[in-house]
Amino acid sequence: MHALRLHREADGSMRALLEDVSEDEMPAGDVLIDVSHSALNYKDGLAVTGKGKIIRGSFPFVPGIDLAGIVVESASAEFAPGDGVILTGWGTGEERWGGYAERARASAEHLVPIPDGMSAADAMHAGTAGVTASLAVEAIGRLGVAPGSGAVCVTGASGGVGSFAVALLARAGHEVHAVTGSAGAHDYLRRLGASEVVDRAELEASAPALGRARWSGAVDNVGGATLAHVIATTGRHGVVAACGNVGGADLHTTVYPFILRGVVLFGVDSNTATAAAREAAWSLLADAHAAGAFDAIGRTTITLAEVPAWAERITEGRTRGRVVVELAAGR
Repeated sequence: MHALRLHREADGSMRALLEDVSEDEMPAGDVLIDVSHSALNYKDGLAVTGKGKIIRGSFPFVPGIDLAGIVVESASAEFAPGDGVILTGWGTGEERWGGYAERARASAEHLVPIPDGMSAADAMHAGTAGVTASLAVEAIGRLGVAPGSGAVCVTGASGGVGSFAVALLARAGHEVHAVTGSAGAHDYLRRLGASEVVDRAELEASAPALGRARWSGAVDNVGGATLAHVIATTGRHGVVAACGNVGGADLHTTVYPFILRGVVLFGVDSNTATAAAREAAWSLLADAHAAGAFDAIGRTTITLAEVPAWAERITEGRTRGRVVVELAAGR
């Protein structure tokens, strides 16, 4: 099978090579998948270029944190040959070989069926970004933030998770305030359903202990000072779903939003979400996809051989929308 494998050089740099790999080298798993599509996420870009310490498995290593395809063999009663499946999380593309190979082995408990109405390519258009956004939106609603109760803020709104969060929240009937530092993204975010676009500089200043209540809830993809500001400006019994740290991992806040307003800070872990939570997330994504909610989120399809060049582009911020990798193309 063809695979893109990473080799770590003596100087610590990364070399990505398109190679023929024996299936005997694949890690163990009770389901064998013929992979048709994967995706290029920012994390994948860091892994392929070696700009981030993403890979925790042994080298040479197959990256790619998302994959979708058809079951070829199964020792599990949950899936049969011919079933369409999706794999995200569980260390895929980080600890275990990932989606940048024409075949993959996985544990049945880590797989979910491709929802009706979605193709493998559609599933990878959403990928981990869509799943994370869906889990965050579900948590906000489950913990009490209903449409009409006030604006919901999405930070890092023009990124992958942010884009899907804006679209899902708007489709659910929420008033969405999208926070971005990209002046060119305003029209895009409004097409996704944002009613207001907020300059991220407003939320990057030092957070007050307790600020004027602006939001009933939030999906935060940034962390750091931005997350602290969002917490301090969330209203009574609001819910903040945190799922990113591009702005920093430190969080300097006070107890006041929690004990005076009852604000809930909910952590979204898409890596080890249960199968039931994943299936619910994919059901939400499939419904929104069928309704055209993600049409504004661009999709660029590339071949496996093009991944290294596009990995450089995504880490440099030179991509827009989602990048889908078609495994059968360009052989």
